[in-house]
Amino acid sequence: MWWTGCVPWPRAEGERSKTVAGKPVRPVNAIDQTRRMLSLVTYLRERPGARVEDVARAFGISEDELVSDLDVLPMCGTSFRGGDLLDIDTDGERIWWHNPDDVAEPLRLAADEATALLVAARAVSTLPGLRESDRQALLRATAKVETAAGEAAGASSRLSVTFESEGGVFADVDRAISERRRLWIRYYSPARDEVTEREIDPIRLVSVGHTYVEAWCRRSEARRTFRLDRVAEIKILDEPSAAPEIELRDLSEGLVQPAAEDPEVVVEVGPGGRWVAEYYPHDSADELADGGLRITLRTPDPASLRRLALRLGRDGRIVSPSELADSARQAAREALAAYDGVEAHDAHGARSVDDGQ
Repeated sequence: MWWTGCVPWPRAEGERSKTVAGKPVRPVNAIDQTRRMLSLVTYLRERPGARVEDVARAFGISEDELVSDLDVLPMCGTSFRGGDLLDIDTDGERIWWHNPDDVAEPLRLAADEATALLVAARAVSTLPGLRESDRQALLRATAKVETAAGEAAGASSRLSVTFESEGGVFADVDRAISERRRLWIRYYSPARDEVTEREIDPIRLVSVGHTYVEAWCRRSEARRTFRLDRVAEIKILDEPSAAPEIELRDLSEGLVQPAAEDPEVVVEVGPGGRWVAEYYPHDSADELADGGLRITLRTPDPASLRRLALRLGRDGRIVSPSELADSARQAAREALAAYDGVEAHDAHGARSVDDGQ
């Protein structure tokens, strides 16, 4: 596969705020730069000896930015071996690519990549509710991949994937989004340990570890995110979806993104609970003398952290707010009492049998 060695360095904020032909050029991030560089390789392959000023003008960047990209390209290729890297240089006026035929081969899928792609494509094509036009397009693409993969496609025919209930929920949500229709769902909320009925206007499907639907919830009159495998029942309604105009969130930093106005919670964990700082977005994580951490985080629903406290057991506790700490202690007492009741029942039953003998 291509570009195993190509990683543009992130630039300092504001470093790329320049002008080209008297017009301001917007700052770009590493993703934008990577996309441009991939296009740049194709462009240079078709134009040996291209002039620096012409290439910069074609890509809407300054000549300095282009030269900066050219400094990175020689570190890109199919592997880190010298012969597999791009041999591109410039004399300041023209750009020369000396080994295009050696490294610019057509993209080929490895056997494991072809197998994974074919198995996934066949599985998606069986989803209930998938639009027929999409299904046919997917099957045509699958056939082309099979032809290109050759013998590597054989293994994929012996593998299959079966979607559980989430697959049907996904298909209904996808259909509702495409047809702009409202959904009725029965949804399990683990934080409150309850099942609620809601009508939602679906906005988009997102995948961050699990698959979620971001929607406008008519019950809470606010934007909410629902995990598909927690949807117990779903129906597509005849009523049109009418979500208000809202700005889509950037989920690149994760699904849970606490706001500054959310309540603050402080949790202390021992060495066995340090994983909390890795899984929960937090404001600070201060080292404790015993090797643990004092973690400060924000959440719109502090009560949901009771389950975290019970899961931690001896490895952690909620420090503040005090009412949440009291609530967690009470939940722990109730859980222990339930176990004590079971043990007492078992002991009584055992004595009864002994007495009967």
